Amino acid sequence: MERIKSFTINHNLLEPGFYISRVDGDVITYDLRTRKPNAGDYMDNAAMHSLEHMFATYSRNSAMGEDVVYFGPMGCQTGFYFLVRDAHSPKEVFEMTKEILKQTIAHEGEVFGASAIECGHYENLSIDAAKEEARRYLEVLEAQTNMEFTYPE
Repeated sequence: MERIKSFTINHNLLEPGFYISRVDGDVITYDLRTRKPNAGDYMDNAAMHSLEHMFATYSRNSAMGEDVVYFGPMGCQTGFYFLVRDAHSPKEVFEMTKEILKQTIAHEGEVFGASAIECGHYENLSIDAAKEEARRYLEVLEAQTNMEFTYPE
């Protein structure tokens, strides 16, 4: 059986950042790596779940909203996958990602979708956790210099 693309990346070399993971036709999968893999520092479920709700809602309501295919957490708790149609350049998606993080930090009110009707585990949502995770990742992106968004080799 062939190894999937994400298993071919040397996770020991990965640092937090914004990467192009793969391109499938007109869909680009972005790796929003919030943590260094295998370093013992992982997102807890509430932070991961809460930022997922915020980012998914803001991204689908952005100027690029019609081209957002998916946003969701990695099972390893070190980041998110963000799938966007290639109608937008990676630099545009990078800038939008920073804007969504800023919107999350500035958000007043509860996490989007925080009810039993809207979410299958609504009790595990925290706006404070989402804001802290957004702050942490925004600092990483503000310092990023790899504007080709390539994985380290």
